[in-house]
Amino acid sequence: MKLSVYFKKFFQSSQSSGILLIFCVAVALTIANSPLGKGFQDFLDLEMGFDKIHLKYSVSSWINDGLMAIFFLLVGLEIKRELMEGELSSFKNASLPVFAAIGGMLIPALIFTAINYGNKYSSGWGIPMATDIAFSLAVIALLGKRVPASLKIFLAALAIVDDLGAILVIAIFYTEQIHWIYLLLSFGITAVLFILNFLKIKKLIFYLIPGIFLWYFLHHSGIHATIAGVIVALSIPTNTSETKISPLEKLEHSLHIPVGFFIMPLFALTNTNIEFKSGMTDVLTSGLGAGIIGGLVLGKLFGINLFSLIAIKLKISSLPQNSSWSQMTGVGLLAGIGFTMSIFIALLSFKNDVQIQNEAKFAVLIASVIAAVSGALVLRISPAKIKEDFKD
Repeated sequence: MKLSVYFKKFFQSSQSSGILLIFCVAVALTIANSPLGKGFQDFLDLEMGFDKIHLKYSVSSWINDGLMAIFFLLVGLEIKRELMEGELSSFKNASLPVFAAIGGMLIPALIFTAINYGNKYSSGWGIPMATDIAFSLAVIALLGKRVPASLKIFLAALAIVDDLGAILVIAIFYTEQIHWIYLLLSFGITAVLFILNFLKIKKLIFYLIPGIFLWYFLHHSGIHATIAGVIVALSIPTNTSETKISPLEKLEHSLHIPVGFFIMPLFALTNTNIEFKSGMTDVLTSGLGAGIIGGLVLGKLFGINLFSLIAIKLKISSLPQNSSWSQMTGVGLLAGIGFTMSIFIALLSFKNDVQIQNEAKFAVLIASVIAAVSGALVLRISPAKIKEDFKD
């Protein structure tokens, strides 16, 4: 099966940055549990910015709220391209990963809620809903020929739809207070962006500068500012031509390296500096740990495969070409690698309690390791229907 040029670039970037992410997680954990740990945390808590325009925040906040908006810009570009010209451009191609992603978000959230209903962890129901694109594709890439290309495309499409769902969850459920003047200004900037698209303005600068103002207004409106990245992405023009590069494709190409090899590793260093303390493993048997691990490992597995089975039985979708249900089981497990987005939602869920944030991060880390190892093992022992090279 031949892959589109843009998917190959996306896949290659994701697998490489995923390996770098794993390294950064190891470095962050090492620093946090060494004499350097306190100094590193003090640096992350250091405030920087401009008081006069209400933009003075800690280093970690600039990374999580500022640089992550660029990550969401790239995700938004990938979503729009796939909808316009890629794997999600037709209902037949898009239906299975969409159904699978819905199941992979709904069942984990239900498992977490069932375990933690009414307790102090209940606000974390969104944590196990997310799939980490970079990590999951990095793991499946390491399996090479054992996994058909169609299944790799399915996992990437599923993860993209999953990210869109996580973005909506953040916008709708993790917004504490609305400041309407700033929100109305945000609507105005959004309108300008789509008018520029309608007028077929091609120069990216006319979208990126208003995008900075959109981030500022959204940040002060109470809605999480990273959503600005997705709005800007959806407004940028694209085309279906295979020979002429669109502004969307140009920006997407230019963002892969800085996002994959700078922003995401920086996020990993910032947010996995977990100091292991006596009794921390107790979280694994608490409602928080059980909800996160149960949701990411079991919830993703059952949700993705149950909803895929329903879609296939209803003849809406079909299995990815040359794949089997045993391989779908492996993919369902790999989708339980929640890391980036799960940690991001954990920070929002328990904004005022650093201890619970760290416990949630630890549980996400454990769940992601379980999902990665078990998913890779299942895919490794699953018989392939054909021998197929994942060609460049």
